[in-house]
Amino acid sequence: MNVREGVRLALAQIRAQKLKSFFAVLGVIIGVMFLMTVVSVVEGMNRYMKEDFARTIYGLNTVTLSRWPEVRMNTSVEEWREWRRRPLLTRDDAEAIREQLDVPAIVAVHSDASGRVEAEDGTEIENVWLSAASAEYFRVRDFTVEKGRLFTAPEDRLGIPVIVLGYEAADKLFGNRDPLGRTVRIGGYPYRVIGVLAKQGSLFGMSLDNRAIAPSRSPLARIVNPHGVVDNILIRANDAQGMARALIEVEAIMRVRHRLRPGEPNDFALDTADDSMAFWTRISRILYMAFPGLVGIALVVGGMVIMNIMLVSVMERTREIGMRKAIGARRRDIVLQVLVESATLSGAGAVVGILIGVVLAQIVRATSPLPASISPVWMAVSVVLGAGVGILAGLYPALRASRLDPVVALRYE
Repeated sequence: MNVREGVRLALAQIRAQKLKSFFAVLGVIIGVMFLMTVVSVVEGMNRYMKEDFARTIYGLNTVTLSRWPEVRMNTSVEEWREWRRRPLLTRDDAEAIREQLDVPAIVAVHSDASGRVEAEDGTEIENVWLSAASAEYFRVRDFTVEKGRLFTAPEDRLGIPVIVLGYEAADKLFGNRDPLGRTVRIGGYPYRVIGVLAKQGSLFGMSLDNRAIAPSRSPLARIVNPHGVVDNILIRANDAQGMARALIEVEAIMRVRHRLRPGEPNDFALDTADDSMAFWTRISRILYMAFPGLVGIALVVGGMVIMNIMLVSVMERTREIGMRKAIGARRRDIVLQVLVESATLSGAGAVVGILIGVVLAQIVRATSPLPASISPVWMAVSVVLGAGVGILAGLYPALRASRLDPVVALRYE
């Protein structure tokens, strides 16, 4: 008996006994469905973290100097108290880094807060991401302007009250009107709109376009921080090697400025995109280690059900098997027939599980900020896994069928 004939007979059996076949492969369907859904979300998160999150939060080849780490997990009360006691970062720190750094790099300062922006006609929007930043900040973050222009270094030094709006903020404040040259008020201070940033989208459901950026010495700086204080100092090198050198040099410069003795821990934090990726890598590794166990449980249960179904099928077809052996079928032919049927049944369940898993992954992507990436590799793995479960589950029934005595089998009622 060839494999093609076995597959044809197995599919005919599935069509003839749809309900029994469905319950037989329900465990495989659930296991593969769970596998595809979770893997799609995790793969999508991996791609999202590498391509969007790290670049958006930290910037390419960028070192972020701040009072405490950007990524914080399981922070104790004692750690928070220690962080709050750390010295504030200032523009003088940024100037010292810019003057003493040997690595070619762009140095920018940045402070932010959430607040309200009001247009000249009285239109207001809440929870706007307000940033007081130096002109170099746009180069560090790779921001591009859609309308108008970005503010310049002289405007930053003089504290000119000009502002660059995000795409969403400009749309909410002015609608179809041209925002350039118009005035917005933040904290009672007027700012002239000189540019609108290109649309950036969202990050974990949070809009990146509902923002407003003003010079670091403009009146906005006094809203987000005390005079001369900044939240972050950003150092962007030309490449990854330069970033590694900049990280070492910035640490040395800040330790000298804060008069830290050898052996004393840093009273500041230095973060890079690699730090956030290392954090996510640990999480994804835990997920990849945890869900195979859950998938395995479902597949084991599914395999046991398929084994029982195949045992029943062998018993129902005892006379057929006896007739095949009587006309010359060998033991390996009987084994192959049962294994092909079992693998086909389980493989069909895996295909159904893949389809449901893909649909669920798309639903997750459409209804939540979690991304999802469908990988053809994992689809192939799921089919192979399903067929493998069928082969293992059908092995005992196949061996049992092959050992039947043809004379006894022909007499079976």
